[in-house]
Amino acid sequence: MSLHLGDIAPNFTAETTQGTIDFHAWKGDAWAVLFSHPKDFTPVCTTELGMVAKLMPEFQKRGTKVIGLSVDRIASHLTWEKDIAEVTGNAVNFPMIADPERTVSNLYDMIHPNASDTMTVRSVFIIGPDNKVKLTLTYPASTGRNFDEILRVIDGLQLSAKFPVSTPANWAKGGDVIVATSMATSDARAAFPKGVTELKPYLRTTPSPE
Repeated sequence: MSLHLGDIAPNFTAETTQGTIDFHAWKGDAWAVLFSHPKDFTPVCTTELGMVAKLMPEFQKRGTKVIGLSVDRIASHLTWEKDIAEVTGNAVNFPMIADPERTVSNLYDMIHPNASDTMTVRSVFIIGPDNKVKLTLTYPASTGRNFDEILRVIDGLQLSAKFPVSTPANWAKGGDVIVATSMATSDARAAFPKGVTELKPYLRTTPSPE
């Protein structure tokens, strides 16, 4: 199946390196990042998993759980984690799903036949507290992911979930944001006491309301 923004993220039960989970129950009402890897012992993924482990305090600050997936089995995952800790200096501190039957991979459309019939592409899903898909990203096997960008997106999504705003190009946490077009300027000035700048009738900015 193909998942679209706003779809309910499919639930599943799976074996992970931290025990059997029911995905929706494990996630609860938190934000979550589900990301996949083509297979264990691949060089790019080794660096990625180490980076996510290093950034785990940043995900936790954002109330966001992280879970990985590969088509290999638990024993393989656990052996690979030793390499990841040795190479990157960061012990893997989040669960990794074992998906040898491609059950979860197919639920989330992670198998792209033009890339590989058996291995998952580098997919990223950000899922909100309502279990709806808020963002999808797909990377080719040759390109490592930028997890600072994923944190930046989470910041933007969480801000837009709290306030009627969106974020401009290259926005970073704390920067000015764009007032929702559905809000009249007079209402915006009342709602955002830090001030509203009207660049165009359809483009109004305000300091971050956080």
